[in-house]
Amino acid sequence: MKLKPIIGISGSIIVDNSGNFPGYERAYVNNDYVESVIRAGGVPYIIPVTDDEELIKEYTRNIDCLILSGGHDVNPLLWEEEPIKELGETFPKRDRFEFLLIENMLEEEKPILGICRGEQILNVYFGGTLYQDLSLKKDSNIRHNQKVKPNLETHTVEINKESLLYEILKKDKILVNSFHHMAIKDVAVGMKITALSKDGVIEGIEMREKNILAIQWHPEMLSKTNGLMQRLFNYFISISNKE
Repeated sequence: MKLKPIIGISGSIIVDNSGNFPGYERAYVNNDYVESVIRAGGVPYIIPVTDDEELIKEYTRNIDCLILSGGHDVNPLLWEEEPIKELGETFPKRDRFEFLLIENMLEEEKPILGICRGEQILNVYFGGTLYQDLSLKKDSNIRHNQKVKPNLETHTVEINKESLLYEILKKDKILVNSFHHMAIKDVAVGMKITALSKDGVIEGIEMREKNILAIQWHPEMLSKTNGLMQRLFNYFISISNKE
């Protein structure tokens, strides 16, 4: 009997500021990730944040693919910059957690899909840098944080035809949603730029030989009604299939 692949989704922690338990920490990930994996035929496992290195090794042994989800800003101290006033909330424990997840997935030679923050943390892990805020990027004039209606596509992304991303989507131009104010500045050595917005913001990178692909938009918020975005999840489940 063929087993369904297990897809790990990196989680986060949200603090409950209402109800009976103000200040109480809850492990979570947005349910859109879970539903996208299920539609693709995978078994979603939410991976809770931890600093236990042995536990992280066990996580990566047991999953077949990793999705690095969106969330907090990446700590700029990781690329030796001091935080600027436009920086949002950071979560250094999650940065360390996801660095270890990436490290162990590479050792296991298993695929990684990075989404939004996931693209950013992958670029930083491999030695790249980020704009702490898009106001620092010359000529960036597109609204990259639409703030409302997660399933609304608001700007254009152009895709490099010589990329895995193009092979999956079969499109050289798409419309995406957008919920970020950080973005890639210096691309990590070994990473290939695969997609750009019309104001030059890097919207996709990949390291094909390691089965790593990352994008800046949120396909999980679109995939329920947008088959094009569902293809990203379908692809990663297909290359994670167990015999």
